[in-house]
Amino acid sequence: MDIKKIIESAKRDGRRILNEYESKIILKEYSIPIVDDILVKDEIQLLDAIDKLSFPLTLKGQMDDLTHKSEEGLVKLDIRSIEEAKDAFEEIISRVGSAGAVLVERYIKSPREFMAGMIRDPQFGPTVMFGLGGIFTEIFKDISFRVAPLKLKDAMEMMDDIKASKMLGSVRGLPEADKNSLSQILINLGELGMKIPEIKEIDINPILLDGSRPIGVDALIILEGD
Repeated sequence: MDIKKIIESAKRDGRRILNEYESKIILKEYSIPIVDDILVKDEIQLLDAIDKLSFPLTLKGQMDDLTHKSEEGLVKLDIRSIEEAKDAFEEIISRVGSAGAVLVERYIKSPREFMAGMIRDPQFGPTVMFGLGGIFTEIFKDISFRVAPLKLKDAMEMMDDIKASKMLGSVRGLPEADKNSLSQILINLGELGMKIPEIKEIDINPILLDGSRPIGVDALIILEGD
């Protein structure tokens, strides 16, 4: 499914919020690294996804206008067996209903969580943001902003701007973050915002460091509308 079809489908359904799976498809089209995932609707598809992705896995409930999956009990982390996966799948499906689905993805654990996104400012237009992610986004509000389009220098400065910038370095035995890859994520978010005016907001949170490599684990896109 291409970007235009995803947006048109959401508009026909009267939706402004794309689900995680749809959001990630759009981000992947702009070469933003996203964790490997497969959408499944039944147990046969689940077993096929397990075979392709291998354990450990994360299972997430997917349905329209669902933005707080963890609070709804629709996220099951670090699943390491077929029995665990089946139990998690059945529990999630019982909550999202027949219209919903389950997103199966590779489980990544990292002590360093960041976020990146784009907001369409009424005065400045597409504006890219980067900062501390996970539960700390709302607590510390450690975020930097730049108006698109971004150059490499702009993206690098954004990473230096945040108070937690030292977390991107080699700390406590962890490798230094691949800042070039992180910069490209920010540059591509700006490009996405400039090329697709129907998109109002993008939120990738968290972006985890898988070793040194940044990878988006959760994502949300909001469309323009009343």
